[in-house]
Amino acid sequence: MGGYVPNTKEQRLDMLKAIGLSSMEDLFVDIPQEVRLKGELEIPQGKSELEVKREMEDLAGKNRVFRTIFRGAGAYRHYIPAAVTSIISKENFLTAYTPYQAEVSQGILQSIFEYQTMICDLTGMDASNASVYDGASAAAEGVAMCRERKRAKALISGATSPYVIQTIQTYCHGNGMEMEVIPEKDGKTDWEKLKARLDSGTACVYIQHPNFYGNLEDAKEIGELTHEAGAKFVMGVNPISLGMLKTPVEYGADVAVGEGQPLGLPLAFGGPYIGFMACTDKMMRRLPGRIVGQTKDRNGKTGYVLTLQAREQHIRREKASSNICSNQALCALAVTVYLSSMGNEGLREAALQSASKAHYLSKELETIGYHTENQGTFFHEFVTTSKVSAKETLDALEAQGILGGYPLDEHRILWCCTEVNTKEEMDDVIRILKEVQSC
Repeated sequence: MGGYVPNTKEQRLDMLKAIGLSSMEDLFVDIPQEVRLKGELEIPQGKSELEVKREMEDLAGKNRVFRTIFRGAGAYRHYIPAAVTSIISKENFLTAYTPYQAEVSQGILQSIFEYQTMICDLTGMDASNASVYDGASAAAEGVAMCRERKRAKALISGATSPYVIQTIQTYCHGNGMEMEVIPEKDGKTDWEKLKARLDSGTACVYIQHPNFYGNLEDAKEIGELTHEAGAKFVMGVNPISLGMLKTPVEYGADVAVGEGQPLGLPLAFGGPYIGFMACTDKMMRRLPGRIVGQTKDRNGKTGYVLTLQAREQHIRREKASSNICSNQALCALAVTVYLSSMGNEGLREAALQSASKAHYLSKELETIGYHTENQGTFFHEFVTTSKVSAKETLDALEAQGILGGYPLDEHRILWCCTEVNTKEEMDDVIRILKEVQSC
């Protein structure tokens, strides 16, 4: 007991004596015997460093790493410049998860300030926070920002990622908001159903643009409809798409959120990722989490401080809309280095290549019997349906070392292309699936 605590047996006895006890057992006298552990824990004995390394290598060897990927559905494989990994691997950055003595960590605060500035440039918004844990929690926090005393209903597009919907639902259950999912129609938000559900109790409307199926929503019209009802408009966006699409503010959004993983973070088996949040100046005081501001000290030197909010936790917790008090500082730094490395033209090129390659693959799949469901404009994801089952399709590709799209049901697949996919890879997919269709 206490094998990793640097206290001797005599020191522990002295501490027990100071509180009027004679043994460690006396500390647990109030715990019923029936719930106490009897004997040793059923865990393996310790191993040497070499043994642990070998076991971990065996476990890692069970993973299958695909060189070619055509799957997105919320996490995307993009090219990451070497500078990103090189810079964030420096020990003075790598160990800084969240600066708890914030003003002492001027370098980290400056990197966060630069991140916030870039997110504002990307979204067109006036203010950004220092990030939250992932895109789904960013969406849920964005919805929670919009709650008012007489407006506590959130309308969520059914064309949103199901994982995002589930996360928003969890938040709404906890903070007492009413949430209603507006059905999707032909791969987009059902306009008429949304219009019918908007009322004086609606706090906000949330849509994803591009949505889960890759389609571009009628975002400007939805924003206008939302504002006519007196509600706030929250948009979930793919940050790479902003290299070629209008910014959320141009669509009339009050809050813009999204998953920042495409901006320099690897797939990494699901994380760590980063949720970005930005808003108009009218919503600034409701923005949760950390916000870094630039100022000057008494000597006139530039300095960085946490601003607009009480440090760490909201002091009046009963009035707080969020319990977020830290941020993904290392991931935010990776995003900052990525955007700095890519620049405006690089980001635009990544977006254009992703879109053009997705449209090429869509047309080629159409020629061999995989009908594209997307009837409107789509970015870099699209849905196909085929007489051949999704399982048969994906198994055939996997046998050739290719991770195909995301199966939506028995015959529908959500495909994705990014700038890293080559024409040769896409032609291989067509060649393999042509054989599947002919069987």
